[in-house]
Amino acid sequence: MSEAIPRTLLLALLMMLGGCEGVQSAFSVFGEEAESTRRLAVVMFGGATVITIAVLLLAWHAVRTPPGQLDHAGGMRVILWLGAVFPTVVLTLLLVWALPTMRTLAAQDGDLEIAVDGEQFWWRVSYRPAGDEPVVAANEIRVPVGRTVTFLLDSPDVIHSFWIPGLAGKVDMIPGRTNRLVARATRAGEYRGVCAEFCGVSHARMAFDVVAMAPDAFDRWLADQARTAAPDAPEECRALFEGYGCQGCHAVRGHFPGSPIGPDLTHIGSRRSIAAATLPMDVSSLARFVRDASEVKPGSLMPTFTHMPAAHAESIAGYLAGLR
Repeated sequence: MSEAIPRTLLLALLMMLGGCEGVQSAFSVFGEEAESTRRLAVVMFGGATVITIAVLLLAWHAVRTPPGQLDHAGGMRVILWLGAVFPTVVLTLLLVWALPTMRTLAAQDGDLEIAVDGEQFWWRVSYRPAGDEPVVAANEIRVPVGRTVTFLLDSPDVIHSFWIPGLAGKVDMIPGRTNRLVARATRAGEYRGVCAEFCGVSHARMAFDVVAMAPDAFDRWLADQARTAAPDAPEECRALFEGYGCQGCHAVRGHFPGSPIGPDLTHIGSRRSIAAATLPMDVSSLARFVRDASEVKPGSLMPTFTHMPAAHAESIAGYLAGLR
């Protein structure tokens, strides 16, 4: 039994360390604010560890000292210096060091704004470059490395929480109120964001891909996203899309003006995943979601088409996958 306890503790520690890496880890940072938060956490934890060890050593000393060797005056000195002065000095130094690191980034004139609306259970994204028309997307966020970006966060239904662990801290998305988050990516890569506030039955399936890109690559990508869909989509696939009423909720710029009820699908084929990072981007996953969205994501407002022939679903999925 005595040998099993250390093994269990070691296994638990290794499992916890597994959360320190990966696309959704607050320790795999790629933003200035996240780096500041990680550094603050490490230093604060280190300071707390020093104080805890000092208190334990003081308790050990008191217990191990033979009776009669500690008098009242000596005990009071130990309590004063190790129990009051030492913790006060350490905590004061930590506070003085930490306060400047808690300052938020300042937005600059001409910075890119990205409006994000959290909706059950997906993300509406609108890029608003200075002096240009907004570019609408969904369920994926891309940011340029080295540039300050202002996120405008809102929700039309319930409270959500926008969190990209490696970029910055989480910010609530409250109906009727627009909250701001200023962030700057420092390293290119592929990451993941999530909703960090329980918002309904498919809360755990409300995530999004995050891609930090070199500035030139981001500019080219945004210009591509501003274009309308390619005009050479198969006519029969477009007819099925329209015949099942998909354009009643979804816009495909250049093909269907659609409606802003659901996600914009103009360039859905260029995204890394579908259904708010629930399924991979491929024809079979698209066909599955088109036929029965509630099976993939319970509580989804998208209607089910279980009566739809598989061939029709695959044709619509092929049309969507080609929208790049």
